[in-house]
Amino acid sequence: MTYRTEIGKLGEDKACEYLVDKKFKIIERNFRRKWGELDIVVLAPDKTLVFVEVKTLQNALCGPAKGLRPEDQMTASKIKKFKRTASLYAGGHPELIDDNRGWRLDLVAITIDGIQPLTKTRKSFVVRHYQNIV
Repeated sequence: MTYRTEIGKLGEDKACEYLVDKKFKIIERNFRRKWGELDIVVLAPDKTLVFVEVKTLQNALCGPAKGLRPEDQMTASKIKKFKRTASLYAGGHPELIDDNRGWRLDLVAITIDGIQPLTKTRKSFVVRHYQNIV
């Protein structure tokens, strides 16, 4: 596993912990198809189907001190692909969609501060949750 992949997985794990703490129900993780990937699929506490994109950066390497935030990785083309993949997933799983609420796209941005790659010791995480990004 590459260091970048390891950081991404750590971010997704932290995002799942955050979402479960907020009473979201995890439906699926890492849904992959030729046309795209969904990091996390959840049901919100109000039963809305939510597709969650997770963006993670390590503070020491490229975080806010260097002028970058995980949110900056969510480009217009990535949003378009995210939306298309979510739409195809939703179309294939109508039983998960509440007719009154529909579905939405969220972004969870995570900054990791002080991770040590060899020991995997971490000081802190900053989690920002953006709902309904499009």
